Amino acid sequence: MCVPATWSPITAGCCPLQTVDRCHFPLLPGQRVLDLGCGEGRHAVAAHLHDGADVLGIDLSLPDLLTARSRHGEFRRNSDDAMFALANASALALPLADDSLDAVICSEVLEHIEDYRAVLQEIRRVLRPGGLLCISVPRAWPERICWWLSRAYHDVPGGHLRIFSRRRLQAEITGMGFACYYRHGAHALHAPYWWLQCLFWRTRGTNALIRQYHRLLVWDMLDKPRVTRTLERLLNPWMGKSVVMYFHKRVAT
Repeated sequence: MCVPATWSPITAGCCPLQTVDRCHFPLLPGQRVLDLGCGEGRHAVAAHLHDGADVLGIDLSLPDLLTARSRHGEFRRNSDDAMFALANASALALPLADDSLDAVICSEVLEHIEDYRAVLQEIRRVLRPGGLLCISVPRAWPERICWWLSRAYHDVPGGHLRIFSRRRLQAEITGMGFACYYRHGAHALHAPYWWLQCLFWRTRGTNALIRQYHRLLVWDMLDKPRVTRTLERLLNPWMGKSVVMYFHKRVAT
């Protein structure tokens, strides 16, 4: 997603800057939370500062981890008691004990990983019975338009390796011992932005239309005007750039 540098995780909560909607993914102070593929830390930082959770963010990109650490430092309070840690590690071999986490966030990650099923197995291993899992991936039909408009959009190192069917992915995760209790779309206003990026891929850095749309997205995220919030809420169920699924790990009987 396109996130302005001035965003504040303290006021994030259930806002458009967060793919994960904490209205459906409640975290409590002191809970152990993993943000897997945390990138620049928008979910990890919010989970720590807004929810008071003990957070570990894991990513393969050192520059992204440094940005996450910097963002956390900008907003943290001296009185913070919860743990916040970042690690450069692989999702295929998490440096965590079995059943050691209360919640896992894996947002916009699986489409980048060849053996995504092995990642899901690792998540299952480290998440305690009854623990919460949030998975988000690009919605299939907006993603297909991006692939059709520009091969370079996905055919780059670290790009998207596949287009997920939401039904199939949900069924796979359910078959691993999870129960899905909610799902929704997110970031509908971002879908046209990425279509424009793909359509004008070679000149995307200087294209005036893309710059203007970017300004719209920044205005939407910072000011949260009623018109764009209402429009995105109406469009998210069928046009959201991301599809977000919430699960809990079944307790063995």
